[in-house]
Amino acid sequence: MITFSLNGDSVSFKGDPNTPLLWVIRDDFKLKGSKFGCGAGLCGACTMHLDGAAIKTCVLPVAAAANKKVTTIEGLGNPEALHPLQAAWVKHNVPQCGYCQSGQIMAAAALIADKPDASSDDIDQAMSGNICRCGCYPRIKAAIASVAGNSQSYDATAVEATS
Repeated sequence: MITFSLNGDSVSFKGDPNTPLLWVIRDDFKLKGSKFGCGAGLCGACTMHLDGAAIKTCVLPVAAAANKKVTTIEGLGNPEALHPLQAAWVKHNVPQCGYCQSGQIMAAAALIADKPDASSDDIDQAMSGNICRCGCYPRIKAAIASVAGNSQSYDATAVEATS
């Protein structure tokens, strides 16, 4: 049996310890915010936090979460009290289809927790493992920069106007 903290609650999983954490969270604990994208840890749609670090859960066995803290998009904020990044996503009208957005927000949240004053380069580096098929990168970066206190360093409208 594998026990871990899931969004602040202690949970246990009794299945195959090699099952990807993404499937345990989605299928056993019914939290559907994190998505399956590539199955190879390349797109970032499955990003969650493991002890505060952004991780790709489609390739991480649930055994790696034993006695650790897992946070999903559902544990980041709620409709009554949005996480600052969730509020920035709304303010900057970031998503189009929305499929990758939970992974994008979780990667950004790990960055902001680690570097509250993240630079433009920090944002680019932290987000490089998250793919958005709709091409919402300018708005994603503007939303993150606004939370990082660097909104003056990146203007999404200037990039979109030239695209």
